[in-house]
Amino acid sequence: MIEARHLRVLRAVAATGSFSAAARELGCTQPAVSQQMKALESAAGTPLLIRTGREMRLTQAGEALVRHASGILAGLTAAEEEVAAIAGLRAGRVRLVSFSSGNSTLVPTALAALRAAHPGTRVSLVEAEPPRSVEMLREGDCDVALAFRYGPAAAGEWGDLVVRPLRTDRLVGLVPEDHRLAGAGSVVIGELAGESWIAGCPRCRRQLVEVCEEAGFSPRIDFATDDYPAVVGLVGAGLGVAVLPELAIESVRAKGARTVALEPPVRREIVALTLPDLARVPAVAATLDQLALAAGRD
Repeated sequence: MIEARHLRVLRAVAATGSFSAAARELGCTQPAVSQQMKALESAAGTPLLIRTGREMRLTQAGEALVRHASGILAGLTAAEEEVAAIAGLRAGRVRLVSFSSGNSTLVPTALAALRAAHPGTRVSLVEAEPPRSVEMLREGDCDVALAFRYGPAAAGEWGDLVVRPLRTDRLVGLVPEDHRLAGAGSVVIGELAGESWIAGCPRCRRQLVEVCEEAGFSPRIDFATDDYPAVVGLVGAGLGVAVLPELAIESVRAKGARTVALEPPVRREIVALTLPDLARVPAVAATLDQLALAAGRD
């Protein structure tokens, strides 16, 4: 019989390439990993791994089993949580992954409300930007992913997921307080063509380049950092200008910097994502509801 614990070990071996690395990731011993892999191969009735020196490669059967493992494990998690709720245990577990500015704004409000309403529900939080956060959801490493995207949805981008819209987040310009445009109500991004730029996360960086190129110029990016307070600090020190989502600025004291509206406006859509099976789990559904309330969408 194929057991869930064996699938988790197989997935770790496939991801890390060795028994010892998988053991470190899973917090167990190498002999335990080896024993569980032998049990899984025995249950499957065929070899799943090819051992070549220190490396492990999946056989065709191993690749097939890993491909199905994430869905199987997500389904088991959903079943366990739903059965626990039906049995009246009044308990639940939610693994949440969110991007940086969501963690400092929407997530604290949502989790505080969730704890007040459902004190038995435990929530763990990991930070990751999309598309990595969406990959984690599909791989079974989280239950809810807070994510964002720019522009219209690509065909089939999130077609296999439950999408809960939360809010539209406008991008704003950020300039030093003594900048020539600091007092302007709004600016056309082309007016900043000759400036030194400070860029944010990789996905925001790509969006910045696309917006600037549409305006007819390529930004000269002198600094790049995923840390939004660092972006604000660099702008405040007069080292350049930036474009940031409003959500990123909400929790940062913009000392020495001024925000200006961008024309034409640029926006990103913020959503909460989960798998269809997990959406029926009470603790996950409650988390989605509280995130929507925190974002002003009930």
